[in-house]
Amino acid sequence: MNGVQIRSAERALNVGTWLIVCGAMLYSILTVTPLMSAHTPARWGWTAPILPLVVDAAVVIVVRLDSVLARLGGHGGRWPIALRWMTGTMTLALNTADSALKKDLVGVAVHSVAPLLLIVTAETGLAYRRAITAAVTELETRQRAEREAAEQAARERAEAARREAREEREHAATLAREQREHEARLAAEAAEREERRLREEREERAAREAADRVERERREREREQRERERERAEREAAERAAREARERVEAARREHAALLDGPSVNAKLPEDHARRIVAAAVSEGVSVRRAADLCGWSVGWVSARFAEYRDPGDGGAQLAIVGS
Repeated sequence: MNGVQIRSAERALNVGTWLIVCGAMLYSILTVTPLMSAHTPARWGWTAPILPLVVDAAVVIVVRLDSVLARLGGHGGRWPIALRWMTGTMTLALNTADSALKKDLVGVAVHSVAPLLLIVTAETGLAYRRAITAAVTELETRQRAEREAAEQAARERAEAARREAREEREHAATLAREQREHEARLAAEAAEREERRLREEREERAAREAADRVERERREREREQRERERERAEREAAERAAREARERVEAARREHAALLDGPSVNAKLPEDHARRIVAAAVSEGVSVRRAADLCGWSVGWVSARFAEYRDPGDGGAQLAIVGS
């Protein structure tokens, strides 16, 4: 039986119980009121319905509180039992009193039906409610146990799934780590090879540079040596040329001195010899007259030669002297 069926049965029990209680109250009021009117002073006749109402109100309280306690699984003790039986007995006595006073056994039996039905219904409804409460409690306990078992199974499945996922993540992480380590190892090996290649290239380049430097130094030394030799040769050539020039100048001066130190002549000397005397005179700054006396040529001719040698400048005179 599920919860819906239990609630349906409990609702049917409540409806039936309250129908019986209401019917018994109405029947009791209708039965007891004439009896109370007959045994109440005339001026208090209007109070006749109060007593059955009070008794029936006690019955309603008993039934209602018993249903609540039974639903909660509690027990009120001896006093609710005493109140329940006292109200049931009072209702039975009030309903059968008039017939009993008249010694009408059929009336007693007829009027005892509703009170007895009310008493038995109250006790039976209480037992039913307690049984239903126990069944509901057991059902709830079983459902709670099933829920807990299902939750436990779900937690175990979730834990297993998490464990499996964690193992998969750890496995994937392990594979990724191994892959990274492998890639890192390959990268390190490649870097090492590249570094070795670069080092070898640097060493080769350094060796080539050293060889080129040695070769350049050798060529530089050879060039410097050639330069020094060339400079030495040039210096020696310059010195030799200077020495030769000095020697030529000295020879020319000696020759000039020899040409200019001679005595005056009365006859013309050969033109070539006369030209050398004129050139020497121009070079040594001797006067035209002295040159004419030395070579025997006329002053005009000597002046023309002076102009000829002086016109190109000292360089022409020097060439003439050197050429002589």
